[in-house]
Amino acid sequence: MRKGRVVALSLVLLLVLFLAWPIGLIIWANGKIQHVEALSGASDTPGTTYLLAGSDEREAGVIDDGTTGARTDSILLLQQPSSGPASLISLPRDTYIEDIPGHGPGKLNASFAYGGAPLLVQTVEGLTGMTVDHYVEIGFSGVEDLVDAVGGVELCLDYDVSDEKSELEWEAGCHTADGETALAFSRMRYSDPKGDIGRAERQRQVIGAIADAAVTPSLLWSPGTQVDLISAGTGAVAVDEDTGMVDLARLALTFGKASGDEGVTGTPPISDPDYRPGGVGSTVLLDPELAPQFFEDVMNGDLEPGSTVGGLPGS
Repeated sequence: MRKGRVVALSLVLLLVLFLAWPIGLIIWANGKIQHVEALSGASDTPGTTYLLAGSDEREAGVIDDGTTGARTDSILLLQQPSSGPASLISLPRDTYIEDIPGHGPGKLNASFAYGGAPLLVQTVEGLTGMTVDHYVEIGFSGVEDLVDAVGGVELCLDYDVSDEKSELEWEAGCHTADGETALAFSRMRYSDPKGDIGRAERQRQVIGAIADAAVTPSLLWSPGTQVDLISAGTGAVAVDEDTGMVDLARLALTFGKASGDEGVTGTPPISDPDYRPGGVGSTVLLDPELAPQFFEDVMNGDLEPGSTVGGLPGS
């Protein structure tokens, strides 16, 4: 009888520990998250919209329209619609904006230089007609720690690269990359025939690979790896005031869906990749006829599952 009580008590203690660990982990992680003012408070639109802004500290400085300050070189719109496929859309950083609130015409990433996350969010909402529910700012210098925390990620590129500026050395094909290589893979653009659009694709690939690795069972059941991953993640990202670890977990799952076989990836339809309206340098002009319907389809989940959308004219 005594032995039975000991076994029962042991099972209860194991159950308590099993439940307490993830709860305690979430509470601890929430306390480590960096928060920034970002959301506009605009009326909700259908589905859940995440805005991810990737910044590379090495590229802070003067934009070619004369704008000074921090800038974001990767802007991703992640949408989980109420029904239909999840979408991951790269917004070219040089997208031409007719009227950045309070500043007039300019490039999309100039809005971040002018007013940080709040103005970037407001500008994206004006461009897409979609209200941003969660904002995540990713420092690409933190990508190295994240990749190493998940034990490396598989990345693919179908041509050789020897790029002096990013220090990327790559043999065509798919390889398991450590943090240092993944960071160079994210930064490289001068050796990419598609320039910034190609870099956005590779940054999307890196973030997707990290998100996939982070939800694998071997990591989810490894307390030490969980702690390492959360420490690296909270050091690499800053989120809006209302976003916590549960929201970030949902973001990772949505990212995985969008990057998977049934998801939608790509860019908005582009009519001119070298549009020069004057005063703002070379910009990317979205197709004025196709883009509004495109963003509505993204929001409502009306795009074809498993498709790659948008891009350059004729692509």
